[in-house]
Amino acid sequence: MQGILALEDGTVFTGEAFGTPGDTWGEVVFSTGMSGYQEALTDSSNSGLILVMTYPLIGNYGIMKEKSGSNDSFARGIVVSEFCEEPSNWRQRGKIADFLHKENIFGLAGVDTRALARHLRKVGAKRGVLSTDTSDVKALIQKAVNSPTLTGQNLALAAAAKGVTTLPGSGRRVALLDFGSAKPIADCLVKRNCEVKIVPPDIQVADIMSLRPGGVILGNGPGDPTDIPPNILETVRTLAALTPIMGIGLGHLLLGLAFGAKTYKMKTGHRGVNHPVKELITGRVYITSQNHGFDLVEDSLAGLELIITHRNLNDTTIEGIRHAKHPAFSLQYNPEAAPGPKDSEYIFDRFVELMDKEAR
Repeated sequence: MQGILALEDGTVFTGEAFGTPGDTWGEVVFSTGMSGYQEALTDSSNSGLILVMTYPLIGNYGIMKEKSGSNDSFARGIVVSEFCEEPSNWRQRGKIADFLHKENIFGLAGVDTRALARHLRKVGAKRGVLSTDTSDVKALIQKAVNSPTLTGQNLALAAAAKGVTTLPGSGRRVALLDFGSAKPIADCLVKRNCEVKIVPPDIQVADIMSLRPGGVILGNGPGDPTDIPPNILETVRTLAALTPIMGIGLGHLLLGLAFGAKTYKMKTGHRGVNHPVKELITGRVYITSQNHGFDLVEDSLAGLELIITHRNLNDTTIEGIRHAKHPAFSLQYNPEAAPGPKDSEYIFDRFVELMDKEAR
């Protein structure tokens, strides 16, 4: 079945539809990872997005139960050059086409993803429509033009936890504010013997402190950080004076916003598992997994009590900050998502050490 991808700027690609056909829309972005397609599809940070996978063959190792970033799927569509119909992997429990069909995700194969990624890199992320319902290209382009932007959709709150979940552990208790991507972060904490309380982001400060946490993590999530209500930013400011805080992804941006920084929408964002990040105090470089389309405005940090700790070596954007007075720090990249060697998991050890230090 033929499918069409139409972008708001009039660019059109055709291919073979797989997964769940029909009609869907979203912001079209590209990811440079050679693997990790299942994690990307189940990462809430991809809510509202149509993913273009730049690696030419997708699905060759199948679908594995343990590789899902959450229990739900969030991406609205995936565009690939070629999908593998017969995966080879002793751990695989299904094919990507079956997974997309089960999760109601539109897939489009047979696309020149190199040309599409080069176009997006030149013009920036664009709203787009995937469709098998019509061949009227002009109508699809207009639908893309009329579709909502990421801003204003409150995607993080839609994906966030609605109640409290406890993961047992014998060490420090951590309150994890869940904006949709709690599972991989919680797994890294549990591995360090932490007891994890996954809580909704609109929880009151008094309710968090009644849990007697050793620290708080601001989790990752999708969408525009400026959609987050002011009361949640106020919660972050208040908590920073009471307990150690670590922000990841969206949580990093929220820590910045809470203390007066501003954010901006990036041209293409960072999505992939091969982004070099330098820790400024040590000079060490880490190869990181990233999945975000917003960043902190560097000039807005002038005069604030926020210190830059990490930089992206590809474009020098901010990848980490810490507060000058409070035990609070954050990272833009995803230390819980190991692209191979678990290079960046050290940050969880550092957070546990910070909790131990502040508890003395």
